[in-house]
Amino acid sequence: MADKKIKERALVISQERLAEGIYSMWIRSSFAKDVKPGQFISIYTKDPSKLLPRPISVCQADAWKLRIVYRIAGEGTREFSDYKAGDELDILGPLGNGFPKKEGRAILIGGGIGVPPMVMLASTRKKEDTVIVSGYRSNDIFLEKELSERGELLIASEDGSVGVKGNVLDAIKEKDLKGDVIYACGPMPMLSAIKKYAVERGIEAYVSLEERMACGIGVCLGCVCETVKKDHHSNVNNTRICTEGPVFNALEVNI
Repeated sequence: MADKKIKERALVISQERLAEGIYSMWIRSSFAKDVKPGQFISIYTKDPSKLLPRPISVCQADAWKLRIVYRIAGEGTREFSDYKAGDELDILGPLGNGFPKKEGRAILIGGGIGVPPMVMLASTRKKEDTVIVSGYRSNDIFLEKELSERGELLIASEDGSVGVKGNVLDAIKEKDLKGDVIYACGPMPMLSAIKKYAVERGIEAYVSLEERMACGIGVCLGCVCETVKKDHHSNVNNTRICTEGPVFNALEVNI
């Protein structure tokens, strides 16, 4: 895949509401074929007072279209949720590094809006070597069908209304899941707990960090995270999530 980023006027193919505040949008895009699991796109609003784009991970992609599944988190994403088939929007991508390919049995972990990237990642792996753990707050779940078609699916909910009661790690421990590598995306407390779990058990782990971004292309330095090693350019212990990430080996970042 070329590392070239493309900004283009894209076409909305369809949009639907999946759960409370969660929407799925299919977009026609010239760079859809180049997207790797774990990468994201930036979407620009039509409001001229909002100059900065909103970063949203890619859920699925094929030769000519891609899918995003996102949560309404502010005025920008609220605007996106009103788009209909035939509407146009400006997007930039593909952005970020994506998940590395690793052999063996994998545990894919998604928490909340960190669930969507796991659909695309699971589609690149052998179903028999893939276990997917999805965590939600309640029974208002989404992407269950897509995930169950791509691997063994285990669901956790904080209120116990569906699946295992508790968080994703509670589900992993209760079912005594085994794996050679962990891939995870979700809120920082979840990723921190997963890193500790992986280190204790000697499992290789890769985490996709969620962070507010401004430019999305590494210029503004607004989405840095603390790293174990010093950056050879700045000589400080940090790196840019939007360019060097969002996916990192869990051992390389202090979370």
